Amino acid sequence: MSSRLTVLSGPAGVGKSSIVDHLRTHHPEIWHSVSVTTRPQRPGEQEGVDRYFVDSETFARMVRDGELLEHAHYADNWYGTPRQPVDERLARSELVLLEIEVQGARQVRALMPDALLVFLAPPSWAELERRLRGRGTEPADVIERRLATARIELAAEEEFDETIVNTSVPEAAEALVRLMSPGS
Repeated sequence: MSSRLTVLSGPAGVGKSSIVDHLRTHHPEIWHSVSVTTRPQRPGEQEGVDRYFVDSETFARMVRDGELLEHAHYADNWYGTPRQPVDERLARSELVLLEIEVQGARQVRALMPDALLVFLAPPSWAELERRLRGRGTEPADVIERRLATARIELAAEEEFDETIVNTSVPEAAEALVRLMSPGS
């Protein structure tokens, strides 16, 4: 079995979390890293399953102590990937998936050049905007900042090894599994 790390990234609203939810149900052999964030917990999110929710001081300590593989500031919040569980699973040759922001993907590329970086793209700008506005979880000013950031992140697609267009969560998830599979 391959122990290559796979990074899934793309703009907010493109469906990264939906892909990961699909994989949790249909491909439990793929271990998904749970990120840590300073953003508020959304309805339905579970601590330790969807994310670890911490305050800014705890996050700063984790960065200072080298506990994060990558970290990024996005939409007024910090996000990061705890390093130890990733290293442990890679050492056991497990399939490891990080779902992270573009800034974080760049940091992983610098630290782990053999990682497979996969960009999840929306079928269109209009669809991405519809998804972000349709969430109903954030105020209008946050959505506008996310859309502005999304324009920049879409331009980063060429930095990635592969691109999957998310027209259907099951199809996009299965395309990701094929890319992650040994021998791909």
